Amino acid sequence: MSGKPQYDEGAVIDAAVDAFWRHGYAATSINVLTEATGLSRSSLYQRFQDKDGLFQIALATYTERVLRRMKSSEGDNARARLEALLRGLLPMGSRRPPGCLLARSCAELVDLPAAAQKAALSGMRQQRDLLEDLLREAITDGELSAGADIAPLAWHFLGVMQAILDLPQAGASRSELNRMITVAMLAWPATGIARTRS
Repeated sequence: MSGKPQYDEGAVIDAAVDAFWRHGYAATSINVLTEATGLSRSSLYQRFQDKDGLFQIALATYTERVLRRMKSSEGDNARARLEALLRGLLPMGSRRPPGCLLARSCAELVDLPAAAQKAALSGMRQQRDLLEDLLREAITDGELSAGADIAPLAWHFLGVMQAILDLPQAGASRSELNRMITVAMLAWPATGIARTRS
């Protein structure tokens, strides 16, 4: 025997991401994980050591996907790419769990082991950093003035992202969220000369 796992590890990690995303770290027991992934307890422990080990891999996988999605938004300029990113998060009737796994993990920070706390905070920071980079690019391209205060703007738009993901659970419709994005984009300072990419 080669010793290689006799299961699709990618599918197992996807199932674990889904379980932690739906239930949160604290409520996702080993029993929940074995049922979701189809692994036996012994296989789960052998490959991932424990719940914490699997959670860290799930969180890293989720973070990578979120950052890739953020980087893939398209538009003629930074403002257009940001707006496309926000509108791309609008609910589409998919079966993905509601909300954001990273935000949920930050809300549960007190229950997370130290390494997972660090990973959750790092994932949120990386999202904010991407938004700050986009805003800096807007300054370079003349879409924003050199004096634009990008730190609070990045937090603002990160908050809008989270609202789009979370508020459907509170009853917000796609149409209402779409209009909310229009309002949220008014925070983009009306200074500087917008310039499209050549």
